[in-house]
Amino acid sequence: MAIESFNPHTGRVERRFRAFSWVKTERILAQAHRAFGEWRTTSFAHRAGLMRRAAELLRERQDELARLMALEMGKPVVDGRAEVQKCALTCDYYAQHAEHFLADEEIKTEAQRSFISHEPIGVVLAVMPWNFPFWQVVRFAAPALMAGNVGLLKHASNVPQCALALEQIFHDAGFPPATFRALLIGSDLVSQLIEDDRVKAVTLTGSEPAGAQVAATAGRQIKKTVLELGGSDAFIVLADADVELAAKTAAQARMINAGQSCIAAKRFIIEKPVLKEFVAKMKAHLLAFRPGDPLDEATQYGPLARPDLADELTQQVEDSVRQGAKVELFGGQSKPGTALFRPVILTRVKPGQRAYEEEFFGPVAIILEAKDADDAIRLANDSRFGLGGSIWTRDASRGEQLARRVEAGAVFVNSMVKSSPEMPFGGVKKSGYGRELSHLGIREFVNQKSIWVAKETKPEAQKKVE
Repeated sequence: MAIESFNPHTGRVERRFRAFSWVKTERILAQAHRAFGEWRTTSFAHRAGLMRRAAELLRERQDELARLMALEMGKPVVDGRAEVQKCALTCDYYAQHAEHFLADEEIKTEAQRSFISHEPIGVVLAVMPWNFPFWQVVRFAAPALMAGNVGLLKHASNVPQCALALEQIFHDAGFPPATFRALLIGSDLVSQLIEDDRVKAVTLTGSEPAGAQVAATAGRQIKKTVLELGGSDAFIVLADADVELAAKTAAQARMINAGQSCIAAKRFIIEKPVLKEFVAKMKAHLLAFRPGDPLDEATQYGPLARPDLADELTQQVEDSVRQGAKVELFGGQSKPGTALFRPVILTRVKPGQRAYEEEFFGPVAIILEAKDADDAIRLANDSRFGLGGSIWTRDASRGEQLARRVEAGAVFVNSMVKSSPEMPFGGVKKSGYGRELSHLGIREFVNQKSIWVAKETKPEAQKKVE
C-alpha cells in the first residue's frame, strides 16, 4: 500500500515512504509493551510536566505543522494553526486534570475501606483519519499517556508527515520514545496488531465499514474499542429562530474543513415558514467563502483531501438529483479527477435518495422541510447516524427540551457543534460508541478496579465465627 504525501491542490506527490514490514512493526510493539511496565509507575506530576512541554512545542511549531496539513490534505494554514492550538490546549487540560479524573473513588460499604482504582491497561492502538491529522490523534494520545498507557498510532496513509511530526513532538517533549510511536503501515497489518495479546485496546475514528471491521476483530479477541464513525448532523431551524444568525452559522458549520468533518452540519431541517428565507441567506453566505491555495492566508477553504473523494461526492449529488432532489446552488467539481469542490445546496430531498440516507463528506448542504418542531425532531432522528446536532430557536428552554429528544452524542442550542476538551465527544447508533475528551475520555482505557479492605476482626471473634 502506498504511504505518500499527495498534495490535493497541486496534484503532486510531495514525499513517499516505505511501509513498515510486520517484523519492524512487531519490534516497535514489543518496545511499547516493555515501556509500559515502567511508564505506568511514573507519577502524574512527571507525566504532566512532559505533557505541558508537548503543548509548548505544539505552539512553537504551529506554523510548520499547519503547512504540513496544507500540503498533505489541503487544510488552509489559518485553520491548521487553530487545530494545533486546540491540540496544545488539550495537552494542557489533561496535564492539569488527569490526576483528579483518575483519583481513587471512595465507595461506602460494610468494608473498612472500599474504593475504585483507575489503572492503566497497556498498549492502546489508535487508527486515525486524515481530516484533522493532529487533533484526532491528540485527543486520544493526551489522555492515554496521562493515564499511564502507551500509544501506537496507525495514521491515514495520506498524512505520514503529520504522523511523524507528532511523534517527534512527544519525543522532544521528553516522553520515552517507545511510549508513543507512529506506525507507517497499511490497513493490512491492523488486524494482526489487534490480534496480538500485547495490544490491549483500540480506538478508531473513521468510516462505518472500517469501524465495523476493527470492532469485529477486537471483539473476537475480547478487547475494548472506542469508535467515532460517520455523522450526518441535523441543523434544526425553528420558525422563531434568528434566521440571519442561523443561516450564517449554518454556512460555517457546513464548510468546516471544506465540509470534511464528522460533526459538520449536513442536514438542514427548516420549519416551513422560514424555509425560503433561510435557503436564500445560507446560499449568499456559502457563495462568500473564498477557495484557494491552502498555503495562502486569505484562503477560507481548500480542495478535498483527494480527487477520488470529490469524484464520489459528485456521484452522490448526481444520483440524488436523478432520484428527485433539486440543485439550489450549483457548485461541485470543475471537472472529474480534480479535488476542489465548491459548495452545493440540495432541496426537495426525500427518503430513498442518497442525499437523505447517506453522509456527504464535503460541502453539500441538504435541505429538509419540517412542518413543525415535532416533525423536525422526527426528521433529525430518521438517520442511522447520531453524532451531533443543533437547534436554533429564540426560546432557549424550549431548545433544551427538544435537544433531549435528538438521538445524538451532542446537541447544541443556538450554537455550532464543536468539540472541546471539557465535554465528552462521541456518538450513538452507526456513529459509534464510547467517548473521547473530558473525564469520560480518560476513563475509557483504564481498569476500573474495585478494591475492598475488610474490617479488622479480633482473633476471639474470628474463632467464634469459625
